[in-house]
Amino acid sequence: MVSIVLFRLLLWLLLTADGSGINLAIGLLVAVLLPRQRLAPDRLRDWLQVLGKIAIAIPMAYIEAIEIMIWPHRHEATIREPVRPNRSAQLVFLDIFLITFTPKTIVSHYNEAGWYDVHQIERSSRQP
Repeated sequence: MVSIVLFRLLLWLLLTADGSGINLAIGLLVAVLLPRQRLAPDRLRDWLQVLGKIAIAIPMAYIEAIEIMIWPHRHEATIREPVRPNRSAQLVFLDIFLITFTPKTIVSHYNEAGWYDVHQIERSSRQP
C-alpha cells in the first residue's frame, strides 16, 4: 500500500513539476484518496515480453524519427491490430504506449472487443 501511495505521489510531482510543501501535501492527499483497485496477477512472462518490447521500441523510435526527416512519408493507413487475450488494464496501457511511442504510429481507438485501430504513415501506399 505504501508503495502505491509513493508511486502516485511521484506521478503527481512529475505532472505538476512543483516540489513546494503545499503541492506535496495536495499530492499526498490525492494519492491517499484515489480509489484502490484489486489487481489481477499478471503472468511474469507477459511482463517480461512487454519489457523486451520497450527495449526494442526506444531505438526504433529514433530510427523512425530520422527516416521521417530524410525521406517523405506521404501515405497513411489505418490498420487493426488484435489485442492479446486476457490482458490486464496495465498491459493494455503499455501496448498502447508502445504503439504510440514510435513516431510513425498512433493508436486512434481501442475497442474492448479485442483490437486497436492504429494510424500509421508510410513511404509508399500499400497495394492489395
